[in-house]
Amino acid sequence: MNKIESPEESRKLLDKIFKDLTRSIVKKDELTRFWFFILLMFIGVGLWGWIIQVDRGLGVTGMRDYVSWGIYIANFVFFVAVSLIGFLLSSAMHLLKIDWVKPVSRVAEQIAIAAVGLAGIIIVMDMGRPDRLLNVFLHGRFASPIVWDLTVVTTYLTISVLLFYIPLIPDLALLRDRLGSQVPKWQLKVYSILSLGWKGNPKQFKTVYHAMRVLMILIIPVGLSIHTVTSWLFASTLRAGWDSTIFGPYFVAGAFVAGTAAVIIVMYVYRVRHGLKDYFEDKHFNQMGKLLVFVSLLYLYFNVNEFLVPGYKMKLAEGIHLSNLFAGDYAPMFWFAQIFGLFIPIILLLFKFFRKPLPITIISAFVLVSAWFKRYIIVIPTEEHPFLPIQNVPENFHHYAPTSIEIMIMLFSFFAAIFIISVLSKLFPVITIWEYAEEKGIDKKYLSETPKN
Repeated sequence: MNKIESPEESRKLLDKIFKDLTRSIVKKDELTRFWFFILLMFIGVGLWGWIIQVDRGLGVTGMRDYVSWGIYIANFVFFVAVSLIGFLLSSAMHLLKIDWVKPVSRVAEQIAIAAVGLAGIIIVMDMGRPDRLLNVFLHGRFASPIVWDLTVVTTYLTISVLLFYIPLIPDLALLRDRLGSQVPKWQLKVYSILSLGWKGNPKQFKTVYHAMRVLMILIIPVGLSIHTVTSWLFASTLRAGWDSTIFGPYFVAGAFVAGTAAVIIVMYVYRVRHGLKDYFEDKHFNQMGKLLVFVSLLYLYFNVNEFLVPGYKMKLAEGIHLSNLFAGDYAPMFWFAQIFGLFIPIILLLFKFFRKPLPITIISAFVLVSAWFKRYIIVIPTEEHPFLPIQNVPENFHHYAPTSIEIMIMLFSFFAAIFIISVLSKLFPVITIWEYAEEKGIDKKYLSETPKN
């Protein structure tokens, strides 16, 4: 885009962009307070359930000797999947110089930070003795996949935070200099500290660009590793349903589907709630819809491969597992995930009407729910059919159903993730102000000016 030559026009446009993109920060109303109250209430209930679990042990859950991975690990795999969208939108597509993704990248990073943070917390909540977590790092063996998992989760979270923070520094300086009495003094102090004395000179911008590029390159192997290692936790066993060599790319493809759907939903919420129709435009939803179709087609291929090959050979254990999925107890969840999470979305999103903001958001909600169902049926049914027969144990060992404690903790994870995203949107702009201003032709020198009162 051509640069705006008129100083007055540049300043006027920058003022408008700043006002629009800080609306989420300065807005204080009853709906916002009620929203945070609801989130904190569910978080409190979930923490209460976890305290009960720590006190009484994992016996309060539905997990037993055979199904030792329940809804917690399904949640863990789901959040790891959703977090991968940060690497796709904020890194890979940026490096490919796809310009339309710039307004969306900060949303993707918010989701990535919230999701991978909760993935780490869920690991702790699945432990019977969380006080021994440090032993994983102090005495963990390299041969243990859980050590790899914790390592890549921690590394991915660190890089995601940096990839969110470094492009935010110029915006923090704008917030420091322009918000004034619109926010509390402590908030201005936070902006001042986090902006690291930003002045907006060319050398500083060059440093930001260089750091962003390094992080974008680093996060690609780490992002691929986080979900590949998670898939190895399953694929390294001989159990029917997990004994597969395609689990690595299969999990990564499914992660892109879940993450893309999550970004579309959050985009729509920001667009409606904060009046950002001119920033999250129809073209962005249209492009995200095309991206969702592409990654869904890729994921559909892996789904066909996952079931066609063992179904063709139909070994005894595989046959029992597939029969349970296709026509057994898990059939409703399985077919819901396939039909409403893949087939119907792919067909509908081929038409431009369904790639408009509201229709694509509704479709994305179904895709995201289906993505969680998919993780549940990856984890649970396989454990209910071990090679050795289940005998001489109570009836409840034969099947798994989450208890109220598990459901409370599961709800905690979702509401805690939403809480993190909400807090980030309340403290920081949901679109990068300086990048958007630059895209509209505003020279960087106007970004460092202190506005006149």
